[in-house]
Amino acid sequence: MAQNKMLQFIKLERRTPDKRAAAERGQDFDEIYGGFDVERATAQASRCEQCGIPFCSLRCPLHNNIPDWLMLAATGRLEEAYAVSSATNTLPEICGRICPQDRLCEGSCVLEQSEHGGVTIGAMEKYIADSAFEAGWVKPFTPKVERQESVGIVGAGPAGLAAAEQLRRLGYKVEVYDRYDRAGGLLVYGIPGFKLEKDVVARRVSVFEKSGVVFHHNVDVGKDVSLADLRKKHAAVVIATGVYAARGLGIPGAHLEGVIPALEYLTCSNRLNMGDRVADFDSGRLNAKGKNVVVVGGGDTAMDCLRTALRQGAASVKCLYRRDRANMPGSQREVVNATEEGAEFVWLAAPEEVVGGAEGKVAGVRTVKMHLGLPDASGRQSPTPVPGSAHVVPADMVLAALGFSPEDLPVLFGEPDLAVTRSGTLAVDPATMMTSLDGVFAAGDIVRGASLVVWAVHEGRDVAHRIHAYVQQGSAAASLVNAG
Repeated sequence: MAQNKMLQFIKLERRTPDKRAAAERGQDFDEIYGGFDVERATAQASRCEQCGIPFCSLRCPLHNNIPDWLMLAATGRLEEAYAVSSATNTLPEICGRICPQDRLCEGSCVLEQSEHGGVTIGAMEKYIADSAFEAGWVKPFTPKVERQESVGIVGAGPAGLAAAEQLRRLGYKVEVYDRYDRAGGLLVYGIPGFKLEKDVVARRVSVFEKSGVVFHHNVDVGKDVSLADLRKKHAAVVIATGVYAARGLGIPGAHLEGVIPALEYLTCSNRLNMGDRVADFDSGRLNAKGKNVVVVGGGDTAMDCLRTALRQGAASVKCLYRRDRANMPGSQREVVNATEEGAEFVWLAAPEEVVGGAEGKVAGVRTVKMHLGLPDASGRQSPTPVPGSAHVVPADMVLAALGFSPEDLPVLFGEPDLAVTRSGTLAVDPATMMTSLDGVFAAGDIVRGASLVVWAVHEGRDVAHRIHAYVQQGSAAASLVNAG
């Protein structure tokens, strides 16, 4: 294998993995991007400038040692590259696929800032991890020391998985409780297969299972088992449930038949693609085929809804967003993909009312044009309605993709002393990540609010070490008491 030198950005242009043609990929839910071959991977890795201050690493929530594993990959030392990559990231093959690199590492790359085109960091992370699995380098692990204490984790999403892996490596017995029938949370049920095929998640979960992590599926904490029981059973408990309560449209007509929360729609589609039967799809309620679909929202979930509806054979698919493209929160890469596949974006358009038709069903969305004024608290220009601009966009299905809020966990868990913030997320001590309940910790979106998978992984890894310190402190105190 060629031993590429670094700093090849002067000679080599940025190249991303090949993307399947829109007409082809619109027929299935397989991932749309291929992978690098060895030659292209080593060439793209060799473009790295090996900066003295690696802004890519600084911008990454996990502070991945990106220049190091790029150099190792460029010189053919892939097994070592994977070792460095996985040392800081529990789910590198997943983050490589779904992270918004344009807003994080790649967007901060010095080459991107100097208009040479940033290094293809995400594609390289995916290539390194996938190569490691193919070569058999990703093996179950055994802790150096087996501890007697156990930790319970509520939620098998990215934060829960990251915490489970780190705690198991520290020697704890780890049991994960999740309401769904498969581990992965939003990775499995919320993100479509064209961005993340589900066997990629199952492959990683299998490694954790073989390493001793025990998963309890179809367990709804608060119903099937109480949080109090988990506290009695385990030395510590982590709440990593994420945020699942859909934010409503908050306009007249939002109750009409055909107005669907985004996550319900995406979960149905993902279940179908994993071979499950879904009654609401069979009835047509969650099937977009032949319908005029309107998606309200401008984030990545909205993009997922657009692209899913197109694959289901919708007659038309429109996205209403009250700001312009430059001010939208979603990934620009996803806007490009959705546009290529046939979605229509209606910028500067805000819904005022869902219009009903026969039998209480959706017939359209009354929309008003918006004008962008001064920046608001988020730093984006504040939209204001243009008088006399209202018009109706025809719709048979309206997908509300306005983000997610926390569920009322104190009520669901039967724990009124579980403190929450004004926004409903769990209140934690920033130094310990412990909630108001002793020995109960929290991480991920249920603390941060709806955010990125990479942040959930970061906090899941972090909370594991906070728990380790807590348990050790308790063990030390018990030893002092016994010695006395």
